[in-house]
Amino acid sequence: GDVIHRMLTATQYVAPLMANFNPSYSRNSTVQYLDNGSVFVVQWDKVYLQGKEDMGSFTFQAALHSTGRIVFGYKEIPVPVLQISATQHPVKAGLSDAFMILNPSPDVPESRRRTIYEYHRVELDTSKITNMSAVEFTPLPTCLQHQSCEMCVSSELTFNCSWCHVLQRYP
Repeated sequence: GDVIHRMLTATQYVAPLMANFNPSYSRNSTVQYLDNGSVFVVQWDKVYLQGKEDMGSFTFQAALHSTGRIVFGYKEIPVPVLQISATQHPVKAGLSDAFMILNPSPDVPESRRRTIYEYHRVELDTSKITNMSAVEFTPLPTCLQHQSCEMCVSSELTFNCSWCHVLQRYP
């Protein structure tokens, strides 16, 4: 989207490993991406933590598949993630999404107040992030996969649909 805000990295992210990395520390450090139409991959290769370069380099990647599947792969994790300091930058691994609404400010009618609603977060247990490990996220079925409300209502989904905009009724 085109909405940039100060809380973006706190509320909207796909993060195999978020920390205070410094890709410019070494000529061997790279952040590369590949998009072949069915998968988008970002790889952090031999990156170092800012001010903690003696800990060693990290190599990991995130693969976002067009099916909705997400895979985090960890090749080199030189220290336990729990030992990475979060004083300069948050240390996170997982997924989060949110949306922002601009509301009129009650104090100043011409201005708008931003309200950010985080509606989903998945946090990984960072103690499980080790060399040569991976995490796979598989999307759950949704009503959006159906062509009509009738198809959704008659499907075998494991949740209850609420309001059908096409039929203008509850199923």
